[in-house]
Amino acid sequence: MTQMSGASDVPDMGRRQFMNLLTFGTITGVAAGALYPVVKYFIPPSSGGVGGGVTAKDALGNDIIVSEFLATHNPGDRTLAQGLKGDPTYIVVQEDKTIANYGINAVCTHLGCVVPWNAAEEKFICPCHGSQYNAEGKVVRGPAPLSLALAHATVDNDKVVFTPWTETDFRTGEDPWWA
Repeated sequence: MTQMSGASDVPDMGRRQFMNLLTFGTITGVAAGALYPVVKYFIPPSSGGVGGGVTAKDALGNDIIVSEFLATHNPGDRTLAQGLKGDPTYIVVQEDKTIANYGINAVCTHLGCVVPWNAAEEKFICPCHGSQYNAEGKVVRGPAPLSLALAHATVDNDKVVFTPWTETDFRTGEDPWWA
């Protein structure tokens, strides 16, 4: 009768550590892969600007290049762009063919409709309930209770950059309601 020692049936310690490491690595990799989208969801995306600023985007999501923009727009034009927090914001072309130092948020202060620029009447007229705003976004006819919000518009590296407007509203002389 031969005796079996049983030592050949038990894996050596190096093999056991390798299998434990392989199992731990696999589980960790799967868990990290599953948690990545959850963590990414709760971290806001970079705005692309510095100091709370955001580069204005056109309807296709491309950065607005000032030299190209001014070549195709006339003085007095108000053109929608994607602004702060993704809100539609008007870029204003001044009479001297430059970008105004402010942008006008296009969200009506009554019920949140997007207010179009009416070039024929030279004012913003809300299609929902008829609120009207002058060329600078100051409310001139209700039911909207407040003027349209403002954002600073600056040119940086030939791109329009919007930053939050926290100073006194130049149209009313009051503190900004949106800040």
